[in-house]
Amino acid sequence: MNLPIDFITRTGGLLGEGQFAAFREALAKEPPVSIRMNRLKTDAVPAGGHQVPWCGSGYYLASRPTFTFDPLFHAGCYYVQEASSMFLEQVLTQYVHEPVVMLDLCAAPGGKSTLARSVLPEGSLLVANEVMRNRVQVLAENVTKWGHPGTVVLNNDPADFAPLGELFDVILTDVPCSGEGMFRKDPVAVEEWSVENVTLCWQRQRRIVRDIWHCLKPGGLLVYSTCTYNREENEDNVAWIAEELGAEVLPVEVQPGWNISGNLAGKDFPVYRFLPHRTEGEGLFMAVLRKTGESEGDMPAFRQRKDKKTKAGKEKAPVLPKDAKGWLVSPDQYAWTMEQNRVIAFPILYQSVYEKLQAQMRVVCAGVQVAEVKGKDLIPSQALAMSVARDETAFPSVEVSYEQAIAYLRKEAVVLSADVPRGYLLIRYKGAALGFVKNIGNRANNLYPQEWRIRSGYLPEQVSLVVR
Repeated sequence: MNLPIDFITRTGGLLGEGQFAAFREALAKEPPVSIRMNRLKTDAVPAGGHQVPWCGSGYYLASRPTFTFDPLFHAGCYYVQEASSMFLEQVLTQYVHEPVVMLDLCAAPGGKSTLARSVLPEGSLLVANEVMRNRVQVLAENVTKWGHPGTVVLNNDPADFAPLGELFDVILTDVPCSGEGMFRKDPVAVEEWSVENVTLCWQRQRRIVRDIWHCLKPGGLLVYSTCTYNREENEDNVAWIAEELGAEVLPVEVQPGWNISGNLAGKDFPVYRFLPHRTEGEGLFMAVLRKTGESEGDMPAFRQRKDKKTKAGKEKAPVLPKDAKGWLVSPDQYAWTMEQNRVIAFPILYQSVYEKLQAQMRVVCAGVQVAEVKGKDLIPSQALAMSVARDETAFPSVEVSYEQAIAYLRKEAVVLSADVPRGYLLIRYKGAALGFVKNIGNRANNLYPQEWRIRSGYLPEQVSLVVR
């Protein structure tokens, strides 16, 4: 790997000569492959894997499987995530013990969002936001596949959150950075690196944190994270947050055997650095801060977004199909609404938060989209198939072979045996729900979302699966 001269000089000065030599040697090696299991959907343990020390559901794999051709990947039974990023579990489990409203501000593609949703106390709400429109659909897909109903996905700039006021108990800012920690995975990150870009990044990171700071409750937690090594984007920014915005930097208990590095910039506050020659994973920096000071009081008068048009006069409320409520476990725990032709169930505990977000923000998805109404038909949605809140007795299910599962995920025709019932059926592979078909007798209409389908017509001769 041909590292930029300026990067060598700067990082060598940060690590020291001996450490930098080991660091550079590690960058020449293949990065580890790791996944995190979804314990809401499976108790399986990956074949041949060993556990990520700081994450109870994280595993390193002996080799890289063909994830695209693994139906359990598409079922949301696991998420492919870099092991260092799983350290977020330690932060949340050590500091969050009661239900909270948490914001993941820069969330795509969804690794830290799905991890947070797995470890937050039951009764919490997770709001996952992504500013880039071409990335937010990937975030929404991954959050939907994870299957927890207590989620909202937004597509907004950090500055858009200001009118919401002090809404969040926890905010994760996994800010866009110069990407030094991804060098051995992404050659483009090496080519695009420059001192000038580092400067642009730390300045942008401060703007992002400043924009969202007013939405964090006093006493709330800010988790600041990057995937880069330099001090400007890391320790220097943490110091700036603490001093300029008003925060206390908090310690996280770690085990010595994890080999996590601390503060390398001569500061006296705790931070957590993952360096590839010391820890089994890619580069990561994380710090935890508690907001000090008192409440800022009410924000300026709440204004509805310009593109949220109010309708004059009273309109007849759409009739909610009664059958839909029977498709979720404990339907009374949800507020049920019709949004256009979609039936949405959202945790009633946070309905007021959801309404506030709807009025001000661009909501991509929220809660569980249970069904879609087309004429007289009530069609169960893909989000319902993925949801852990779905009533398992609501639909007959059909277990399919590996070949049938791949055909279904390609949105091809699926041939079922003549003895299966007609109507809406849930397709399963190894017990995991993949989605719905409508069996009309002579054929089964594949209802898998077109935008989610496996586009490759190629199938490897030898398929390696995470769970055999």
